Amino acid sequence: MLKKSYEGWMYRWETKLTTRDENRVVRPLEWGFEWIQPFLSEHGLGRGHGLGLADLQKAETTNATAEAAMTWINEILIKHSDEFFGYEVPADFLLEERFPRLFPTNVRPETLAQDAALRRKAENGEIPRAHYLRFTSPERTPYPENDLVNARWFPAPAHKDPLRPKQAIVVLPQWNADAFSHNALCSMFNRMGISALRLSKPYHDIRRPTELERSDYAVSANIGRTLSACRQAVVDIRCCVDWLEEQGYEHFGVLGTSLGSCYAFLASAHDKRIRVNAFNHASTSFGDVVWAGQSTRHIRQGLEEAGLTQERLRAMWSAVSPESYYEKFAGPAAAGPDKKVLLVYAAYDLTFPLEYSLQVVDAFRRYGVNFEPRVLPCGHYTTGETPYKYIDGWYMGSFVYRAFKQLRAEKAARRVAGDAVTSSEREEMLSR
Repeated sequence: MLKKSYEGWMYRWETKLTTRDENRVVRPLEWGFEWIQPFLSEHGLGRGHGLGLADLQKAETTNATAEAAMTWINEILIKHSDEFFGYEVPADFLLEERFPRLFPTNVRPETLAQDAALRRKAENGEIPRAHYLRFTSPERTPYPENDLVNARWFPAPAHKDPLRPKQAIVVLPQWNADAFSHNALCSMFNRMGISALRLSKPYHDIRRPTELERSDYAVSANIGRTLSACRQAVVDIRCCVDWLEEQGYEHFGVLGTSLGSCYAFLASAHDKRIRVNAFNHASTSFGDVVWAGQSTRHIRQGLEEAGLTQERLRAMWSAVSPESYYEKFAGPAAAGPDKKVLLVYAAYDLTFPLEYSLQVVDAFRRYGVNFEPRVLPCGHYTTGETPYKYIDGWYMGSFVYRAFKQLRAEKAARRVAGDAVTSSEREEMLSR
């Protein structure tokens, strides 16, 4: 009886939080072939597959032919995912200094007041400037502000031990996060000796086009643009790791929440350098979450009005779904469990429904992923409320601390083994 009462209370609270923002916009279905066709042409994957520019323009004449073409495109992208999530390293990495801004995505009075107060403090010089990594994203869009990547830099103080490897983590907050979300986590990692880059996802905060109040273009009823946004997020994460490498960092991690968790998984699946992985709310299929999740009901409405179903949507976003890359993420069985993974999910989640998170748990076990599952006694949005945010913070913080400590121990063990080999070789030479 008590469990049932708690469940009902949690679902009511979760629903209240997911419905309080009134600036969600229902947009009609758009196929968005123009967002993907340049990639297909550049890699010779279009014309030979009947997906050249003229073919796609013809396909758009009916929803049936357009859907078939988009489904086929996803199959090709999965087959060529290394190219789809591949890129050329940017040549314009730059650290800039500026006053931090909130960039809110809701119009609630308390949020607007917080934004105004922050602007006023910046004008009066009452808050310190922050450092941001900027570079041009390898995935280009019609929005220059979106293509200039932004990642707030939280460098850890230099450690007194010169042999300690430099370690860093890329942090990606949830969909529609403001520019301050997850900054506290980055500061916490600094106290562990771990530097952090808090990445603004495509179409978020300073990257958000002026025509938008929310980060709608990251996930929307435009099928091709959503694929492009995912690709851009993944290559931006990998570019952040490139910059960290240039700064002398050796061990890398990624922490993603909600949509950021999906992006983080896709990046790690395609980048062996990322060994510490914290997935805060996770699901199997991009399309399933959009269709069944409470916070994406406005997107589903636009898709449903066009006659789409959950199963068909799943196929059209399969190229950006974690379930398409479990084997790639786990790596070859002979290599053993290489990545260290935390999987956090919520028992009363109405945005990433529990059944889909449990499918991730099952898949990780089947593929031999070295992971720690943690269950929150709340929902998706209530994770950000007291006391659940502290439980979640403990799960993530303690895992990241232990995982990076293990990487340091592994390196020390290799160094000792290397010294031993060198010593034995030297003795052998002397005995000859």
